[in-house]
This record gives sequence, structure tokens and C-alpha cells, in this order.
Amino acid sequence: MSDPVHSRVEDGVAVLTLDNPPVNTLATPLRQGLDALLRRHGADPAIRAIVLAGAGRMFSAGAEMREFGKPRVPPVLREILETIEGLSKPVVAAIHGRALGGGLELTLGCHARVADRRALLGLPEVRRGILPGGGGTQRLPRLIGGGAALRMITTGDTVTGEEALQLGLVDALAEGEPVAAAIAFARAAVESGRTLVVTRDRTDKLAATDRAAFDAAVAEVTKRARGQRAPVLCAESVRNALDLPMEKGLDAERALFQQLVEGEQSRALRHLFFAEREAAKVPGLPRDAAVPPVRRAAVIGAGTMGGGIAMCFANAGIPVTVIDSDPASLKRGLERCASNWARTVKGGKLSQEEMDRRVALMTGSGELSDIAGAEVVIEAVFEDMALKERVLAQMDGLALPGTLLASNTSTLDIDRMAAATKRPGDVLGTHFFSPANQMKLLEIVRGKDTSGVSLARAVALAGLLDKVPVVVGNCDGFVGNRMTARRGVQAERLLQEGALPQQVDKVLTDFGYPMGPFAVGDLAGLDIGAATRKRRGVVFPVADALVAAGRLGQKTGRGYYLYEPGARRGTPDPEVTALIERVSAEQGIARRAISDEEILDRVILPMVNEGARILEEGIADRASDIDVVFAHGFGWPAWRGGPMFWADNIGLAEVRDRLNRYAGITGDETLRPAPLIERLAAEGGTLLGSGQRAAA
Repeated sequence: MSDPVHSRVEDGVAVLTLDNPPVNTLATPLRQGLDALLRRHGADPAIRAIVLAGAGRMFSAGAEMREFGKPRVPPVLREILETIEGLSKPVVAAIHGRALGGGLELTLGCHARVADRRALLGLPEVRRGILPGGGGTQRLPRLIGGGAALRMITTGDTVTGEEALQLGLVDALAEGEPVAAAIAFARAAVESGRTLVVTRDRTDKLAATDRAAFDAAVAEVTKRARGQRAPVLCAESVRNALDLPMEKGLDAERALFQQLVEGEQSRALRHLFFAEREAAKVPGLPRDAAVPPVRRAAVIGAGTMGGGIAMCFANAGIPVTVIDSDPASLKRGLERCASNWARTVKGGKLSQEEMDRRVALMTGSGELSDIAGAEVVIEAVFEDMALKERVLAQMDGLALPGTLLASNTSTLDIDRMAAATKRPGDVLGTHFFSPANQMKLLEIVRGKDTSGVSLARAVALAGLLDKVPVVVGNCDGFVGNRMTARRGVQAERLLQEGALPQQVDKVLTDFGYPMGPFAVGDLAGLDIGAATRKRRGVVFPVADALVAAGRLGQKTGRGYYLYEPGARRGTPDPEVTALIERVSAEQGIARRAISDEEILDRVILPMVNEGARILEEGIADRASDIDVVFAHGFGWPAWRGGPMFWADNIGLAEVRDRLNRYAGITGDETLRPAPLIERLAAEGGTLLGSGQRAAA
């Protein structure tokens, strides 16, 4: 194994290159090697300057998170930065690709920074439930001011090299290769006698910070945090940069970092970070399998989902044909896509030039034969099995051999659709989530005959489309919708037993969901859920009574809630209370006061229970895959780690006992613990530690 840092000398400038594939994390051997080389070259009179660079595709992605929670092995990043700051010769960072987290903090300790204009720089620690612990909350405000630093640190957003130059985060942009540009920058500074001041000694941007605006921004961060500790403590640490001397600010930063890294929220977010990476590793598929490129795609159906899926391809630079036999629907669909991009341009997150490029990649057609030549064809027609079987059969007859034939279905049987074709190995499900152009999750549904090549192509496609892929088995509702259906049953029963929609929704939003189940139902349209229940032969007395009364949700101004014209947030409606009480009486149910604790348990624990059954059946390969599905597709608060992580954190013996208690209270035998939970509870095991395919 090669050294994680290697050096070369070019005309008196030492170039130290971080080389810890694949992303140059600042693991212990790298830190030790870097510190030793800095000290050696710093003491060498023949060396006039030092340049720090990264090998491969980026400067550094930051800290090695697998070392979190373990004893700290010196030198820690703070000590390396103190070494740099104590040198009498300039140290210049050459930034290409990405400089994130500890990687960016390393550059902040340098005397200057030179970046490729397309490089991405950021401190994303807040998204892992922590704060920058290597001096980032103290040095970044000294370079770009308190307000700008607060935005970057509390959102975790990145900036490009060009944006970084405007902020004052970097000192120059490389017109060519960044290392050569950094060498030239360092050499020019030495030869001109220019003094490069290290970040810790800069105070002008701190003094220029508008404190009233800063305090208002902190208040907004606190409001948006909604139970998350990391954003609030990030803001506190940035404020320390404005109020405390450097050393005291650094000491406070380290103390706050330790609070967070040892807490449950950070453990949950780090769990999801690694779970996403595991989800892309599909058991049984070779990691180096050759996957044919996707040069062109086709989407059948120009509705909301079809248009959103087509936008994903165009966003990724892949030409896509949207096919719809109804000219009016096709026109509306294409206009909706353009309108969505236009809103992004108006919001300043997309250039008009880039929008025009994406619009040009999307073409409309009324002829199904235009799928010929596409490497991937996704049908996104109405959720009706007979219709989807017919469309799949037509796709089979028109697509070239080897084309990936996919169905965007949320619940329907992929094997039945595949049987409508003569090439079931090419067929699988690609369950996008609405809005498809924004939501990150892609549930990839493997049929019994889906080939390994098709599966590998779908996982690779998810990467091209900037989605998080999770491969699941074929069953009604797959993973996410199957588990969420259990929540829906209990939410309906809670209404019949004594709760009201606003109480249930508040419990879920207090838990961290962006919306409660009844507000979500109103947003989606209560007739949509009613159609799904009808297909499954399921009766929800309260929900069905609302639909029968014409209360379909936001689109009719009345659902579980009452909506003023144009309002997106509803208000409780006495008519709904009366309707619910009437249904309870008709069902012979005596209403009672239901605690918030019971509400939370009865909507979350049945999902956990169903997740255990999904593991037993092999529908999901890993419990962590289920957590990824919920964090990215169903609004689960990521800082709670996913339902399986949450259950393990409670303890499966407690989960078992609560399920049995509620089954006894309600008489609902579906609440009895799944066999896997019973077994693991008895053994003292965990869902996340139960291994792949628990039924195997």
C-alpha cells in the first residue's frame, strides 16, 4: 500500500499530495503522514513554500467517519492546522473536485487557497448531525463574514470555486491545472515579499458582520431546526467566532462537537450515510459488472409522474422522448416540465442557458414506436394492471433487444407485467416518488426473472439520475408503501376510537415528519387512496365517508381539513369532527381520550412490525435498506435514523411488549409482534444486526 501522503519538490516549492483513495479522507495514517511532511519541509531552508493538493478526483471529502466515537489518535486536525499556522513559509491549498468538511477545514488553515472554478467547497457536517470540529466554525467567519458562514455551515450547502472567490473563501481561480496555479501563486508571493496572513489572524470580516441581521438569521435557523440539535449548535459556534478569542472559540467548538457526535441524532444520521452506500451494493451482483451506457431514454405517459421522470433524464443530460397518445395531455405535460424549470430559474438555482439545454433534450411524441433506439423505456401510465400489461406488451414488441423495460408502479405486481412480454429478464420496477424530479429515492423492484444485467443497469441508472437506489423484492406495495399502509390502518382506527386528525398529525410533525398522514392525504387527494383501497378490498369508514361527502382534500377545499381558497394549510373543521363521531357510533365504538404516546406508538410500531416481516420474506436485503427508503421517500425525519434504527434504539424487547399491549387494548391481532421481532427480542438482538435476508 502506498503512502497516504507523498511529496515532490519543484523549484523550491514542496507539493504534498493527499492520496487516500477513493476520496482522500483524513484518516489517521494520512494525518500522521501529512504532519510529518509539513514539519520536515517547514524546517528545510531550501523549501520556500508548500502546496497541499489531492490525488484522484478531489482534494478531500473530509474526516473518516468510521473513526468517530473511537479514541482520538494524534495528530488531530486542529494540531495539523496549528503546525501550518506556525510555519514561517506560506502554505497554499490547490483545490480541485471537492473540498468538504475536514478537507475544507484543512484548506482554511492554509495561508491561501487556489481553486478550480468548478470545484465544490462546503462544510456538510450538519447533515451528519454534527458541526465542523476542525476549526471550521471559527475560521470560515473570519474569511467570509458571520452571515455567509452561518448559511454555509447550518445548511451544509456547497459553493463553486467561482462563488468561493466572490465570497473571499479562496484567493484565486486556476485557469489551468490547480496544482500548477497554486505553485505559481506561492512562488509569486515569496518572490514579491508579499505576506500571506493565516485565517486565524484575520478579523476584518468579523468586524463587518451585521449583528442584527446575523441574530435574525440565527433565529430563523432555530425555527427551521424543528427538534434537530446540530443546526442550533452550529449557529451557536459561529456566534462564538464573533464573540470569543480564537482559542476559546476553538475550545467551545470542540466541546459542542463532542456533545453532538456522542448523541443519538448524529448516530442516526451517520447510520443513514453508511446505509445509503450499502444499499447500492446488491447481493449477488458483481461490483464490476459491465453496464451498457444510456444514450437515450423514453418515458410513456406525460402525466405528473411521467413528466417528472423525463425531467430526471434531461437534468442528467440524457435525451428523452415523452410519449402520450393524447395530444392535449402531451402538450400539458411538456409545458408543466418547462414551467417547473422556469420556477427554478426564477429562484436563482438554475441558469436560463441550462434550462434551455434541458428543454432541448426533451421531445414529445404521440407514437409508441418512437421508443425504438432508447436503451431505457419507463412506462408511467395510470396505476391499472390491465393497462400496464398492455403497455408492457407493446413495449416488448417495439423496443430493441436488450432494452431495459421498466414500470413506474407504486404497488402492482412486476412479475405479472413481465409475463406480458417475451423477455421478462429485461423487466423490473422503477418506483419514483413524487415529485419525481426532486425526490431522491428510487425503489428498484426485482422480479423473479429480472436478470442481473438489468438490475445492475437500473442501479447504475439511479446514479446517473442522482437518485438513491434501493433494490427490493416484488410484493404488494414493495417496501415503503407496504409499511406505510400499516400506518394508514392505525391512523384510521385511532380516529374511530377517539382521536382527531389534527391531534394525530401534530404528534407526527412533533416527531419530525414534515406533514402528518391526514394532511398528506388531503394533499394527494383522498380519492387516490380510496381507489387503492378499493383495489385491495379494504374499507376505511372515516376516509370513505369523507370521499362520499365530496371531501377529496385540497383540490376541493375540503378533506380532513378545511382550506380557504388558495391555502396550502388546512384548519380543523367541526363538520369532520361530527362525521368521525357519527362513524364511531355506527361502528359501535365508544370513543375515549387517546394519549400522544399511544398515537405515536400505534402509527410507527406497526410499520416496524411490517418491516420485520419484509426482512423475513427477503423483500428487503437489509434492515438499513428499509431505513433508506423511509428517509428518502416517505418523509421520515433523517435525524431519527429510519424506523428500524429507531426500533433498535428503543430495544426490541420493548417493541415486542408495546405491540402486544396495543393488540390487547384494541383487539387488533395484526399488531402482534412478527416472529423476527419475537426471536430477536428473546436473543437480545437487533434488526440492523440481523443480517441480510433474515428468512434465509
